[in-house]
Amino acid sequence: MTRSPRALLAATALAGLLATAPAFAAPTAEAVVETYADIAHAMYADSLAAARDLRGAVDALLESPSDATLAAAREAWLAARVPYQQTEGLRFGNALVDEWEGKVNAWPLDEGLIDYVDTDGYGEESDENPLYTANVIANETIRVGRETIDAATIDIDLLQALHEADGVEANVSTGYHAIEFLLWGQDLNGTDAGAGERPASDFATGDDCTNGHCARRRDYLVAATDLLISDLEEMVAAWEDGGAARADIVGKGAEGGLATILTGLGSLSYGELAGERMKLGLLLHDPEEEHDCFSDNTHNSHYYNQVGMQALWGGRYERPDGTMVTGASLADYATAQAPEAAQAVSAAMEEAHARLAVMKQRADDGIEAYDQMLAMGNAEGNAVIEAGVEGLVAQARALEALVAGLGLAITVEGSDSLDDPTLVR
Repeated sequence: MTRSPRALLAATALAGLLATAPAFAAPTAEAVVETYADIAHAMYADSLAAARDLRGAVDALLESPSDATLAAAREAWLAARVPYQQTEGLRFGNALVDEWEGKVNAWPLDEGLIDYVDTDGYGEESDENPLYTANVIANETIRVGRETIDAATIDIDLLQALHEADGVEANVSTGYHAIEFLLWGQDLNGTDAGAGERPASDFATGDDCTNGHCARRRDYLVAATDLLISDLEEMVAAWEDGGAARADIVGKGAEGGLATILTGLGSLSYGELAGERMKLGLLLHDPEEEHDCFSDNTHNSHYYNQVGMQALWGGRYERPDGTMVTGASLADYATAQAPEAAQAVSAAMEEAHARLAVMKQRADDGIEAYDQMLAMGNAEGNAVIEAGVEGLVAQARALEALVAGLGLAITVEGSDSLDDPTLVR
């Protein structure tokens, strides 16, 4: 077949363009860090917006306590968890974030510090925690060591004073899980089906109040939600241009910035998520060792941790409104520097995501909640969690290999449940 002169000219021009087209330009480490900070800012901004939506739902609940308004407040809390859980890959390497995180996401908590509990299952005292059943909602003074705290007014200052009171980490008075407990109440179902079942009337006024002290319970819910918003505002500001968190990672230089990113991804993958949040509960078969234990939302918490890590790796974060924050990615940088190791990380991340998606789908389909999957004797449910653990461990190992391939050095958080299960009791 003979080509026309016009076709030959077009082919020649195309060949010339291809010959002179620049090769793939790998991003600089500085550009990767900039994208990382932009995504961090967007994640926390979305978490803040969702917390403000939660505050509106709380207002509606307190204005007219009912099954419908309580359900709407619970849905707002669940929605607020989605962007926040994606931020957790920002921890560990970023000291400012890790030191702050306990104010908003500390767990597990001894809920008897906050409100009434079913002592048949919970107990009446703890050797480790003198405030195990302090019940600040029912008591206007709280004894902490030698100090007596005036709790007549439940406000932000009181909640901050009680957080980790007496040096006990389980004294969690603030953050998502304190709010979760107030909205759901205790999950008394063990490894059977069902989440917490707090009645809306616990927030009623006058004679409609159930379980006493409803006015103080309302005050606690408002104060905890307002404090969550304030704490998230602090972190949004920290990642803005000129903010402390952004300045810190940029100030570490190219290698230091990359090491920080990889420390966060490796530590969340291994010690925190695979270890403390998943393997530990599996070893103990304990429903109290699930992250969102009052709401039975743990499958989503774990899943969105992974989604967030993939966003930080790939430089692509999808916001709740469907828009994207994108930029120079660690994946592209690593591909240019250590292609085989980078490919292994991407493959491990996809595999871990797929395994956690199976866990999420199992819960979403109503087959069983995460705490049921943990139950002793539930071979199928246990296997689903174990598969997720193994996927996350493989992801951490791939990240460690990449660190070596890039000539960097990091320390990944460990976990007794993975490193020496004989220490777990």
